[in-house]
Order: sequence, then structure tokens, then C-alpha cells
Amino acid sequence: MGITALQQTTEEASSLGYGGSVPVGLMVAEMPPVECLHLDHVVQTVCALESVVLRSFGPEGGQVLFTRDTGQAMLSRSGARILTALRLEHPLARMVVECVLKHSSVTGDGSKTFILLLASLLRMIHKMACKEPNVSHTYTSRQTAEASTARHLADKILAFALEELDNLIAMGVIPYGCCLSWEDFTAKKHLSGPSNNDCVQKLLKSFFHSRLGRSHCDFISKLTCELLTHWKFKRDQPSLSLEFVNDNLDALHTPVSGFPISCSRLIEGQVIHRDFATPCPQTEQKAVKAAVFSGYLQPKLLNAGQVLQLGCGEQWMEENSKNNRSIVQFSAWTERSLECVFANLQSLGVSVILSAVKQSAAVLSLAAQAEMCVVECVSEDELSLFAQLSGATPVSDCWMVEPEHVATLTFCRPILLGAHRYVHVAFNDSEERVTVKPCSLVICGLGEGQTDQYTCAFRDAIRMLLSTWEPMGMTATTASKRTLQSTKSTSSHVDQIPNVPPFQQCGLQPGYVIPAGGTFEFLLHHALLQNGTSCSASDDIVTSGLAVSQLLANALLIVPRQIYSHSPRHFLQAQARFQTIIQNHSHPFSLVYKQEHSSIFGESAFPLEEDKLTKHRFEADVSAKLFMSDSGLESVSCKYQLLLAVLQCLSSILHVDTVLHTHTALHTQSRRLANTSWEGTDDETED
Repeated sequence: MGITALQQTTEEASSLGYGGSVPVGLMVAEMPPVECLHLDHVVQTVCALESVVLRSFGPEGGQVLFTRDTGQAMLSRSGARILTALRLEHPLARMVVECVLKHSSVTGDGSKTFILLLASLLRMIHKMACKEPNVSHTYTSRQTAEASTARHLADKILAFALEELDNLIAMGVIPYGCCLSWEDFTAKKHLSGPSNNDCVQKLLKSFFHSRLGRSHCDFISKLTCELLTHWKFKRDQPSLSLEFVNDNLDALHTPVSGFPISCSRLIEGQVIHRDFATPCPQTEQKAVKAAVFSGYLQPKLLNAGQVLQLGCGEQWMEENSKNNRSIVQFSAWTERSLECVFANLQSLGVSVILSAVKQSAAVLSLAAQAEMCVVECVSEDELSLFAQLSGATPVSDCWMVEPEHVATLTFCRPILLGAHRYVHVAFNDSEERVTVKPCSLVICGLGEGQTDQYTCAFRDAIRMLLSTWEPMGMTATTASKRTLQSTKSTSSHVDQIPNVPPFQQCGLQPGYVIPAGGTFEFLLHHALLQNGTSCSASDDIVTSGLAVSQLLANALLIVPRQIYSHSPRHFLQAQARFQTIIQNHSHPFSLVYKQEHSSIFGESAFPLEEDKLTKHRFEADVSAKLFMSDSGLESVSCKYQLLLAVLQCLSSILHVDTVLHTHTALHTQSRRLANTSWEGTDDETED
């Protein structure tokens, strides 16, 4: 037993640009049935996971290649996929990965940053817990004392974050961000002027860069924006439209292998992933009427749980013939009833039948005679989406087909996508439901593994946007603190965020984004240090408010350090630039927004009311703009949820002091979880 990572050779690592072999330091010695889990073990386990995800972290990170004994390979940059592919035997490592996957399933992002922050916090807590005086007469050993101090410190950090983190972000991070509205998100960019749609594409571009690399970020981000524009519901909140796309993405997308990602596109209407069971009628610009059936059109001889009684002899046949109970008579009755059903459908003008089950040969024969096309075994998700878009109610009783069960379609025809033929339908315009026609997303990839990764990236991008529009928590003292902060701050912050009311600029409203590249961490680091200076020192120096703020502030810097790990000098330069931005109250977004209207070095680059700014302030703003011009964007809400999830995981794992190893079916289940990420990865390395 032990924590094991899949082997990777030096040649494989060099081909990915790593310049050496990927560390395989996840091997742990054979563990006893009962293991006392010390703080050192926790730190080593999480740091081993950190060494795996570091290979693909940051803008300069590469893709990680995993190989199996069978020859299968997986090439990925997704933190969740990489962690899932590991065969983890140690229960603590599995516990950490489960926390990461739980967070990723909600926000769609942050898996690698989760591990980095957790490892950084553990190292700092371990260092602080090892300081004197820690061993006293109340503990039997130094390790017990360190574990107790670490647990107490983790609980203090979590309590501090739950009470103060939203306030610190509101006062120290939000004023340097930008609030995107749903109109900006789904608006089509006009050639005559700029649009915040550029910011939206930067937000998505940063996300797809961290998941798929830089090659196709622009194309995929534009395609995602176009998809959301088509699915913008009228008079609804952004979260409702995003939830609709997220809930129906399985029915809204079609994976196609064998083509590059650049062949991905949007298709009008809905693609039903089944083929016609009967010949498709030639409509030629004629409206098509369809009906959805959830059951069988022809009554079955036996249903589930029923018993067929067989008999012989003339007397038995005569008795059952009088009661109309013979099989021959039942078959004749079903044929007559089926003819009545089709006659009713013809009277309603139905020419397309969508069925959730496989119909009998008699149904298909009568449908062909009536020139109706039948689509069988349609998935529940696709039928549900069809019912929502068409407004028709699925038929549960074939004897009760009414006009409200009939949907009117613009067309219904076959479509060939890759090697498969599907059913393509389009709906009539309905201003009450959506502003434009519904569409389906075709996702292409060279192999099945790559196509699956692109699909997961699209899904996680929608989840990230959902989290972006979720308002963050607010404590009872938040409003008063923000009011005090707004009176102390300069009026320059009020004018720098366009189209946002002054009070909301210091609030944790949904839709806030911040420049990527460590901006959130640098700003929150400064806010935590400022908060620490205002905390009164307690008798317990280790768990005082000052120590908690400083520890959390220093742990955050692991993210920008790894982003600029290729050049430590760039990290120091970036940190100095942010210090200048904070000290001079400059706003990166205001300068980017104004520069879109005029040259940054022209006379009209600033409004008249800003003519009193000093030359030092002007140079700081220019430096900020030049520094932010090429960076992407990150969601403030996602960062907030990520930090809270990391601190909750930290507190949970430090409260585990004993591991009981068992040889049960749990091991089989954990191995099955790891094997699921390998399905369909034979062609994933094709690029």
C-alpha cells in the first residue's frame, strides 16, 4: 500500500518541455494496520500532491503525461483530471483529493491552486508549531504538542476567514476590480466602440488557458460567449440562464472525434443523438409537427410483474374465447387500437414521433405507411430539453393525444456529424422564452480523450461563470465597515469603475473580476497585513490575530511565486508594482477602459477632473496599465470560495490523528474511481 503516481520517463518529460523527469516521489513505505498520523506525515503527503500539479501550473506550465502498464496514455493540464488519475492508497491523500474534486464540481476551477495553497499553509503552520515553547507538561511528546498547536491554529484561521475574509476582500480587492453585467456578458461587440465583452472573453481565455493551453484560448472563449448569447433568457437573472445551460449541457453538445478543435461550431436548434428508425419525410420548407411519447404505442402482452397463464383443450379455449382472453384476440385488439392511435396522430398533422423506448415492428410498419418518421430510444435529458423548447407536453397515454402534446418545428432532418448521423430539429421563435433561437454546440477533438477534455472544460467554464454571479457572504459588521472605508477612501475610486454605483463598488456584488497573474493574492496579502497591524497582540503569540493574518497573507504569495517561478526577479517586480498601485490609489481597470477610447499618451486620455494628478501618479497608472494589458481576468467570487474551501480542508485533515487501514471493497472502489479518468484516452496524445 502507499501513495503512487504513474511513471513518467525522462524522455517524456523532456518532450513536454520540463527539462527533466517528473518527480515520482509519491512512494510511501508499507503502512501498518494502525498508523499515528503526525504533522510531518500530513505535510509530506500534501507536498507530494503539490509536486504533481506544479508541472502544469501557471502560464508557463506544460501538460502532464501519464502512462499505464497497458500502454495507455493521458495528456492533460486539468488539475482535477490529473489528481483523479493518481492511484492513491493513503486515505489522507484521498481525503484531500475528494475535497479538491468537491470544490471543483461547484466552481469548475481552482484544483491546482487548491493544492498549492493547502501545501503552503501546512508548511507555515508546521514551522510555527515547531517553535518554542510548544512542549509542556500537558503533552506526552513534542509531536502531540505540535499536532495540537497546528489544529488550534487551523481552527483560528478558519474562524478568522469566515468572519473577516469577505470584509477584507470588499475593502482591499473589490475597489481594484471590475463588475461585469449580464448585458455586457452576452452583448455582441459593435465595431464603433468598445465593449466589456472583451473583459468577458479575457475571463474565459484565462480559464481555458489554465485547462487546455494557450493554442486555442481565443477561439474557445469566443465560442463560449456566442453560446451564452444564444441562450440569454429574457427578464431572467444571469444565474438562471447559466443554470439552464449547465443542467442541459449533455443534451446541448455533440462530441465529434477526428477533427481539430477549430472545427467546433454552433448549430441552430437541437441535435438529438439518435437516427431515424423509419425513412425521414421530405418536408421542403413545410412546418413539421412532432409528438413525444414516454411509453409504448402498442400495448404489450405482458407488463412487468404480470403472469401469463397457459392452458390447452377445447373446453379451456372455449371459456377464454367467451371472455376475450385469447392471445389471438388480444393481438387483434392491439392492432386495431394501434391503427386508431395513428389515425388520431394523422388528424393532428403529426409527422415525427420521438419515443423514449424502442417501439414494436408493428408501430414502425404503420408509421412508414402513414409517412411518419420515428426516432427511438431518445434519452430523458434530450426529451426534457425538447419539451422545454417546443412547449409540448410528452404523451404518457397514447389514447389521450391532444393538441397540447403536438410541437411545431421549423424542420426535422438528418445531420451527419463525424461518423454518426443524428436527428436535427429547429424550433419556431418564441419571444416569451428566449431572445434568439436555441442552438447546439458541436465540440471537435482529434481523439476521444481530447474531445472529452474539451467538453469538461466547457462544462467547468459554465460552472465558473455561475460561481462568478453568486454573491459572496456578508457578516453583520460588513455594512458599517464598508461605509467607514468609503468615507476614508479618495474620490478617485468612485469614478474609476464605469457603470457601477459608488456604494456597490465596495460591496461583494456578483460579477466582479480581477486581473489574473496573482493580482488577487497580492491585494489580499496587503489587506491581511494591514488588518494584522490593527490586531491587538494576545498572550498566545502563536494564535493571536496578528499571527493568523500574517500566516494567511504569507501563504497566499505561493500562487504568484509559482506563476513567476521561471524568473524570481519578475515576481519581485510584480510585487513592487502592486505596492505602487496600492499606495497611489491607481486603478488598472479604469486606465484600460479609458485607453480603449483614446491613446494613453494623448491629451484626452484622462478626464478634465483628473488634471490635478501628479506626474508620479500618472507614471504609476501607466505602469499599471502596461502591466495589466496582457493579463487575463479571474473571478473574485471563485477566489473567495476557493480560499474558504482550502481552509475548511486544512482544518479537517489536521483533526485526523489516527489512520486505520482496512482491506475491504473500499480499495476496489477507489481504484475504480481512478480508472474512470482513463477511459477513452488511447487517442488523447494526438495533437
